[in-house]
Amino acid sequence: MIQVPTAEVLQPRTPLAIARDVVALGKPRLATLVLCTTAGGLRLAPGHRDGLSAAVLLVGTALVVGSANALNNFLERDVDALMRRTRDRPLPAGRLDPWVALVVGLGIPSLALPALALFTNGLTATLAALALFTYVVLYTPLKRKTPLALFVGAVPGAIPPLMGWTAVTGRLDAGGLALFALLFCWQLPHFLAVSMYLKEDYARGGFRVFAVVRGDGATRSWAAATSLLLVPVSLTLLPLGLAGPFYGGVAALAGVGLAGYALTGMWQRGAAHRWARNFFLLTLAYLTLLFAALLVSGR
Repeated sequence: MIQVPTAEVLQPRTPLAIARDVVALGKPRLATLVLCTTAGGLRLAPGHRDGLSAAVLLVGTALVVGSANALNNFLERDVDALMRRTRDRPLPAGRLDPWVALVVGLGIPSLALPALALFTNGLTATLAALALFTYVVLYTPLKRKTPLALFVGAVPGAIPPLMGWTAVTGRLDAGGLALFALLFCWQLPHFLAVSMYLKEDYARGGFRVFAVVRGDGATRSWAAATSLLLVPVSLTLLPLGLAGPFYGGVAALAGVGLAGYALTGMWQRGAAHRWARNFFLLTLAYLTLLFAALLVSGR
């Protein structure tokens, strides 16, 4: 008797499960961090803050960030399947069709960017579009080609606080650019730590991040140098009048602490994974302390 193969019966997915996966395309934890920096720029900017425009700014920023991450999921679904950290994402795991990420990634900005232009101003919407373009079109493919993608990727991550600033002021000036510089410089040691902490996974996916291409020694040296750079950059907010003495003390102590730990990595041998993980967590604690101090002593 010939056995006719039968198709495997798959359990239908609930709308709630599908919705969770669609939301996961936007990387909510990363989007939350971005919103905090946007709100920081909004809080520090001089001028009148309209409640409606502030709400549209935060929602619009979240939507643009989510769409950028959805497009990143779409473009990297093949390599995400190779890495332990990402293989359970909705696309490589097969829980969503790739076209869903593409529709989300292209459709949402078509609504969010005009809303930002209408309820904040054209400059803020342009900055959002620039962040989206830089992240998706430049940074995402560059990660597979050169470790210098680190510096390109720091640009879209530094734009949100500048968006918060321009939503109030409507212009680019020293205060907003100082916030941009602070976030740009912070991302360098932060992602250098990530490249060491997840080096094996990045190598498995074919990403040419710093630790994979240059090795642990060079990555630790760059982490130390960029951490030292953070100290003077963070203190530029004082002469610009964006923060008071309390922030200055916190920025100096936290900056020296972060740089000090980074410097220990230059002569440490072995245990690179643990050191990189600790340094990664320290960069997050540093940014949290800095923005908390800004809320307390900022204007």
